[in-house]
Amino acid sequence: MTVTDAAKDYVNKLFAGNAGGHDYAHTMRVYANAMLLADTEKECDRTKECDRTIVALAALLHDVDDHKLFTTEENQHARAFLDAQGLNAETTEQILHVIRGVSFSQNRGKHPDTLEGMIVQDADRLDAMGAIGIARTFAYGGEHGRPMEESLQHFHEKLLMLRDGMNTQTGRCLAERRHAFMLAFLEELQQETSVWQGEEIHA
Repeated sequence: MTVTDAAKDYVNKLFAGNAGGHDYAHTMRVYANAMLLADTEKECDRTKECDRTIVALAALLHDVDDHKLFTTEENQHARAFLDAQGLNAETTEQILHVIRGVSFSQNRGKHPDTLEGMIVQDADRLDAMGAIGIARTFAYGGEHGRPMEESLQHFHEKLLMLRDGMNTQTGRCLAERRHAFMLAFLEELQQETSVWQGEEIHA
């Protein structure tokens, strides 16, 4: 079993039973996004080289110590997994460095200082946008007992800000469509909710 396969198996077990949007399916979408970005960025600019192993493992492990899910410190879960795989210390630290740059709340306004970090950050943020991002927002809100109005506020506090913070050319292109979809969703929602708010609807 490769280290990438081992990481997939690890996160599958770690997130078993999670239904709040930070689950195995989310991890695998981020992983797929990250590998797509890694490949297309290289095609767009032959001068860009990234370590695909670092990208893959950082994407797969990016949520295993998320403060919303676990009470670990110093990337305890990720570090333990990587140490168990026998990776050298330099590679492990590079992967952990990328992981620490992913979180939106902990890196607001900051851009990663490596191409690998830019790719994984973009990959994670793409999964917070578009139809998937909308579904995840309400799944997380429902799991934590949030009313719909509070979940909608999340669009303005985070989701609608993501497009303008993308790092890579490919990430920016993919974000445009997802951003537009979220705006269309909010417009449609406003039209539908205006019924019970007593507002006049114009066809």
